Amino acid sequence: MPIDFTVHDETTAPDEAAPMLAGARSRLGFVSTLAGVMAESPQLLAGYNAAYDAFMKTSLPLLARHTVLIAVSVENRCEYCVAAHCTMALRARMPDAVLRALRAGRELPDPRLQAVAALAMALVRQRGWADDAQLQAFFDAGFDRRQALDVVLGVGVKTMSNYTNHVAHTPLDPAWRDQRWSAPELGDRPAQG
Repeated sequence: MPIDFTVHDETTAPDEAAPMLAGARSRLGFVSTLAGVMAESPQLLAGYNAAYDAFMKTSLPLLARHTVLIAVSVENRCEYCVAAHCTMALRARMPDAVLRALRAGRELPDPRLQAVAALAMALVRQRGWADDAQLQAFFDAGFDRRQALDVVLGVGVKTMSNYTNHVAHTPLDPAWRDQRWSAPELGDRPAQG
């Protein structure tokens, strides 16, 4: 039985977090359950918000940013974040074929976005140790060193939210349910308990 974490709103959150949740409500129209869970630690919520906002201002093109967020979430098997970011990627007009391939962990039909996904997933799998060949493939797709570091930022942002959702078993918001995703069972899951 998972340990329960409170999903806060502006009325129950610690004083430091309440204004951040109010800001989330004004931006999204609701307080996401992820923000509500993170609010238990105002510093986590503030750090995540700052890192996410910074990542969304990077030099990566918009669909490349969404690709990073989804690829990392798929690799980390975060059902909440895959659903949320697929919803947002569709709103940003990500092609269905790209989205389906990302969700399935398959090669993307867009070579540039494939290079982005491959680097992001390699960073997760290899604990940040992308090798020269992986970086060169990213550069050969037309990206530069700054953008490689932008991918690192995206990996960090999603790691914060993916791990929060793993620890807290964050319930999925109704806004993301159309893009619900189930992580495949893996034989190498760490032992529970």
